[in-house]
Formats: sequence, C-alpha cells, structure tokens
Amino acid sequence: MGKRITVVVPAYNESACVHELARRLAAVFDAEPDYEFDAIIVENGSIDDTWDRLRDVRRNDQRFRLLRLARNFRMDGGLTAGLEYVDADACILMAADLQDPPEMIHDFLRAWEEGYSNVYGIVTERGGTGPIRRLNSRAFYMIAGKLTDGRIPKNASDFRLLDRQAYESVRSMRERNRFVRGLVAWTGYSSIGIEMKRPQRFGGVSNADTTKVVDLAVRGILAHSVLPLRMITVLGLTLSTIALVSIVVLTVVWIVFGVPFAGFGTLVGLLLLAFGFLFVTLGVLAEYLGLIYEEVKQRPNFIIAEREGL
Repeated sequence: MGKRITVVVPAYNESACVHELARRLAAVFDAEPDYEFDAIIVENGSIDDTWDRLRDVRRNDQRFRLLRLARNFRMDGGLTAGLEYVDADACILMAADLQDPPEMIHDFLRAWEEGYSNVYGIVTERGGTGPIRRLNSRAFYMIAGKLTDGRIPKNASDFRLLDRQAYESVRSMRERNRFVRGLVAWTGYSSIGIEMKRPQRFGGVSNADTTKVVDLAVRGILAHSVLPLRMITVLGLTLSTIALVSIVVLTVVWIVFGVPFAGFGTLVGLLLLAFGFLFVTLGVLAEYLGLIYEEVKQRPNFIIAEREGL
C-alpha cells in the first residue's frame, strides 16, 4: 500500500463548484497510483445547498469524507477543523472554488518526494481580481514580510502540501487567532514555493470582500509580530527627543531674539499631529488587546454539526 495523502478543502457557499472540484480531484487521485488518496471537505456554514451536493459527491465516491460546521468559521477555521481529522503521511490544503488548480498536486508531490516538508503555491497571476484586491495583496505581503523577518514569502498561497511532521506541529498550536500560512511559516520546516497562475473561480461569487481581507491581514500580521508594539516605543522616544530639542532651541531664540511671531497656527498643527500619533498608538494597542481577549476566552476554533465518513 502506498503512502496516504489527505486533501483538506473548506467550502463556503460553493454549490456551483463542488461537483467539478470532486471530478478534478478524483482525476488527480487516479493519476497517482503510487499513493492512497482521500479528501476531507469542510462545509463551512454555507447558506446554499453546498452540503446536499457534497453528500451526492460522497455517495458516488467514498474517498470524499465530509465535515459540516455549525456556522462559518472563515477559511482558517475550516482548515483547522479539517486538520483535526487528518491521519496521513502528508496533507494538502486548498480552496474549493478551483482557484487552486487540483492538477498542481502532481507538482507538490514531486517536490515532497525530494524531501521538502512544506510545498506551497506562489501566485504569479490572479485571474478575475480587481485592482483593489491586487493592491491589498501586494500591501499585505510587503508588510507581512517585513514584520515577520521574511517568514511569510511574497505571494505565498494557503494552497500547499504539508508532511506529517509539519501538519502535526501546526495542529498542536491551540491559539484562537488562526492564520495558517503564518503558523506553517513559524514552524521553520524545509520549504519550497512552486509558481502557479490562479485562474478565475469556477462558479459562484467570491466571499472575500475587501473588509474581510483587510481584517484577516491585520489579525495575521499582529498575531505573528510584536514589531508594531516596538515601533510605538521608538515613535514615543523620537517625538520626545524632537520635543526636547525644540524646547531648547525655542528657549534660546526667545532669550536672544524675543518672540518674532505668535505661532498660534504652528502650535495647533503640532498638537493635532501629536494627537494623531497618540490615537494611532492607542489603535495598535487596542488591536493587540482584542487578540488577547479572543485568546483568554478559550472558545473553540470550530464547532462540528455533522460528519460523514469520519
């Protein structure tokens, strides 16, 4: 019997995609006879008939096993739920909308056979995305890379293969603010990226609007870096130094030359600037406080309502 590979796929309102997803995954499975495949499809609180269509898929192919979550726990919550049920030599994480082409699994397996523990897709082209979404992605990867010392590679996707050691390490992390890409990068296992073009979604409507993407980006960055907190300290020291030097210089000018002008507008401008920095600082602290609040509540990362084949 060959090594076992489990594919984990969260699906939220993907009624139009699941049958095509199953067909293409089955074709990949059949094309790799040296491996034993199965898939865990996580129905992530959909409000359409995704669950019913997934049950049809399972009736036709028992390699597809199903989890149904009580509500939507976002992409990373769905991945976390699926990982809890993985018992394989390696697992593959991917999205259900077919923007992660299942045929890339062949390339992932070849890289894994070379000894890499984490094989991930690098998106070189994004089909069907607007300029705002592309701008958000570029900004996220630029900031995340700098704040995490380059641990999150540019344009790295959640679409990836993890060997047993890597996915068990990620699964053992019980933090509530889940950002799977960051968790995998933090483990430090041998990694390699494979370039891929991300096509347009096969069907349905994208659930990743700008607000959700920005929220995920902020949480992901803050959950994996304390650099913003250190920047607050640097900013405070810098402003204090500037203020001290300004007081000394203005005092000397006042003694030597007197007060040349009232300076009311300048003072108001400086005060507004200082208050702006202050509120930005409080905002960063509030974001970290919110993350801590989520952690101390110790609520589960997902709730399972139903399962089939697991």
